[in-house]
Amino acid sequence: MADNETFDCLTTRDGVRLRIRPACAEDEGALGEFFTHVSSDDLRFRFLSAANIVRHDQLVAMTRLDHRTESFLAFDEADGRLVATAMLACDTALHTGEVAIVVRSDCKRKGLGWTLLAYVADHAAAKGLYVIESVENRQNRAALEVERDMGFTIEAYPGDMTLSLVRRHLRGPLP
Repeated sequence: MADNETFDCLTTRDGVRLRIRPACAEDEGALGEFFTHVSSDDLRFRFLSAANIVRHDQLVAMTRLDHRTESFLAFDEADGRLVATAMLACDTALHTGEVAIVVRSDCKRKGLGWTLLAYVADHAAAKGLYVIESVENRQNRAALEVERDMGFTIEAYPGDMTLSLVRRHLRGPLP
């Protein structure tokens, strides 16, 4: 990260000041270290698998992005730690984007997930997306509650009763 890197600065409901910027290839190591501070349940919820480590190819996918997929890193302004990450993966028509967020275990319940989801939703709306959605494990009650509070609808995921499809319309119907 260069010294002249620009950040967006946000404050969570609990007063945590965040500096948010897009991820880049040089962040792979920091992102790998970040995931060592994420609970096994949160890894399972983020990647929808039972793996306890984040593989190299997954880190690459989060740091080497194209115009359709964006990854954001949130740093605690007070100590510079990477405390959360969010990804927005859009369809080829740029109508729908899938959101995935994860927060360090020791930083939960401070409004980071809520703040990042609002940030990504605003970014998606500015990009012209019609819908943002997320596939959630039904056991991820905290995420489902945040999404419901932010105006997302929750429905059964087709073909898998362990998952929910969570969706929020940002503007009119899909073309």
